[in-house]
Amino acid sequence: MYEKLTPPTTGDRVTFKNGEPIVPDNPIIPFIRGDGTGVDIWPASQKAIDAAVEAAYGGKRKISWFKIYAGDEACEKYGTYQYLPEDTNKAIAEYGIAIKGPLTTPVGGGIRSLNVALRQIHDLYACVRPCKYYPGTPSPHKHPEQLDVIVYRENTEDIYLGIEWRAGTEICEKLIDILNTQLIPQTPEHGKKQIRLDSGIGIKPISKTNSQRLVRRAIKHALRLPKAKQMVTLVHKGNIMKYTEGAFRDWGYELATTEFRNECVTERESWILSNKEKNPDLSIEENARQIDPGYDALTEEKQAVVCTEVQQVLDAIWETHGDRKWKEKIMVNDRIADSIFQQIQTRPDEYSILATMNLNGDYLSDAAAAIVGGLGMGPGANIGDQCAIFEATHGTAPKHAGLDRINPGSVILSGVMMLEYMGWQEAADLIKKGIGGAISNREVTYDLARLMEPPVENPLKCSEFADAIIKHFND
Repeated sequence: MYEKLTPPTTGDRVTFKNGEPIVPDNPIIPFIRGDGTGVDIWPASQKAIDAAVEAAYGGKRKISWFKIYAGDEACEKYGTYQYLPEDTNKAIAEYGIAIKGPLTTPVGGGIRSLNVALRQIHDLYACVRPCKYYPGTPSPHKHPEQLDVIVYRENTEDIYLGIEWRAGTEICEKLIDILNTQLIPQTPEHGKKQIRLDSGIGIKPISKTNSQRLVRRAIKHALRLPKAKQMVTLVHKGNIMKYTEGAFRDWGYELATTEFRNECVTERESWILSNKEKNPDLSIEENARQIDPGYDALTEEKQAVVCTEVQQVLDAIWETHGDRKWKEKIMVNDRIADSIFQQIQTRPDEYSILATMNLNGDYLSDAAAAIVGGLGMGPGANIGDQCAIFEATHGTAPKHAGLDRINPGSVILSGVMMLEYMGWQEAADLIKKGIGGAISNREVTYDLARLMEPPVENPLKCSEFADAIIKHFND
């Protein structure tokens, strides 16, 4: 089946049903060591993960690791420019769950990004990035402990689909001409807009299918959270890009209020219900005035639209969501992208799951990670309906490779996500306890040590940090 790989002789495949993994007690898990510092990070991460599984289950559960290749290490084994061998993709598809260290962006070979390629090949449409603070971790924020969010970022379209044309090329000039002379003039709302002839052109597709499957997974995740954290916020720039980013918001609300009608309430619906709860005799018009502060300045036609909305909400869900029952539902709201960047810093405790398109999520997940300790402590996962890959969120840092000094926290915490995804919560909790204990005890690698107050004079090596995590399992 494989050209240069040999799977473990013991262990079983992970299978999937309705998009969820069915995990045996001895799963075979492919791993990609990673480039650069992957040579240090992976052994430390595997040691911590294996120790947690053993401590939690006493040998009743065990991972059979299966080494596969991508990046520079793949080129060494498979040949020049073989950054992503067919063997690797076969193994990931066959065994369902994989984990990897950081990978080099290829030079030549026709692949823009190995991370993006893996996501698109395996239809890993949800990039999941939890950002949670571990006490003692140095942070530029005054109250990083208030931030506990999970970013659900759509992985397969938006600008990351990579459809673009360079300025000055024949195709680009032809496309600009069609847009300027045919399509824009036929769209009255664009007025007399024109694209400069020396422009490059990129296409930003946002589909209903991909938007809704991301929001579906985000809502399902919210259902597993404590009641106080059951909130999904749709992040978008729909005030400007109405038919892409605005559509993402609208499709998200549509999914929440149809497929998850019994489990969800929108923020605007909650206002309508709350107004009636406070005053059962409140008229439809007065309710409309309270949910829309600019109501009196609207035309009669627009006022009628708001009144119709209020009436429809009360008719549809008062029996199931009224009398404060909506407070037990998942809250679905939306925020403009630039606003949410501010609010995760000024009001971080008001948010839980942020569902977003690709580019907004790319920025937002890194910004949130910076608040809780940086990418060295930032785990990540790429999840689809038939496969999932857990990964480091930082780069390869080749100048540190082989020095046994880099922080393995990103891959270890990605291992925590993997264990939780597998349903092995007890092992995941041990690692989280171990990391929290090590950091609180100032047993950290140099990147955290130099930022602590006062700085830690003798930081741990990468391998020693794994040992410290294991030592604190029983704190």
